[in-house]
Amino acid sequence: MGLPALEDRAKFIRKETVRLSRIAGAGHYSSTFSCAELLATLYYDQMRIEPGNPDWPARDRFVMSKGHAAIGLYPVMADLGYFDPSELDTYTRLGSKFGDHPDMKKVRGLDFSSGSLGHGLSVGVGMALAGRMQGLDFRTYVMLGDGELSEGQIWEAVNSAGHFGLRNLVAIVDRNGLSIDGHTEEVMSIEPLEERFAAFGWEVQRIDGHDLQAIRDAFDALERADRGKPQVIIADTVKGRGVARMEMSLDWHVGNLVGEDYDDVMAELDAGLKPYEPEAVE
Repeated sequence: MGLPALEDRAKFIRKETVRLSRIAGAGHYSSTFSCAELLATLYYDQMRIEPGNPDWPARDRFVMSKGHAAIGLYPVMADLGYFDPSELDTYTRLGSKFGDHPDMKKVRGLDFSSGSLGHGLSVGVGMALAGRMQGLDFRTYVMLGDGELSEGQIWEAVNSAGHFGLRNLVAIVDRNGLSIDGHTEEVMSIEPLEERFAAFGWEVQRIDGHDLQAIRDAFDALERADRGKPQVIIADTVKGRGVARMEMSLDWHVGNLVGEDYDDVMAELDAGLKPYEPEAVE
């Protein structure tokens, strides 16, 4: 898929996030907006998948460890044909398959159910080891929020992946700098991330997580092998990217847009990304 088409799919993810949030009465806007380009590139350009055959043993696996961003993943899966897009109109309603966090027992094509954060990389380690044991060359991608990196289980998994030489494991850190409790470096410092992952035996790339060419180049540089250093892409992103009022704001981890605010945000997203101006954020 060309870069303009990927840009369009990232816009689609953001707009669907806004639409589904209105159905639910609230939604995780900013956490999803920060990873829109990453999700678009993964699913439309990189992952080896067959939506018509979601249990294909050789498929690549995806673990959304920052599960509250599932609101942006569901539309992508519907668009690719895992299920009928009209099903999303039930999002979070009584009896719906689609909750605020994903449930792999209900949603066709999901590889992981999340709730409390911090577990995804451990699950990814298990998937990568299983692939090696079964002689399958699938790759396991795990998308991590930077806020959950303050949990000890994450670093146990980082250590395990390095120890077992899980080259078929790829971690993607959505490094947007904010968690629900505030700025990550004030809540619990996680930098220097490159040096920390490297110390555990990982191969590290650090990129602009909204630059589609940089994202594609980083994924293209990954090696598909089951033994060697595990691989991590640290993607520097802007929480709330694409909507000025939400960019790097602590007020939009969860929120609700109604009336003119909803219409204004949809129009802003339709207009496309504008340069991020941190000095304009209060």
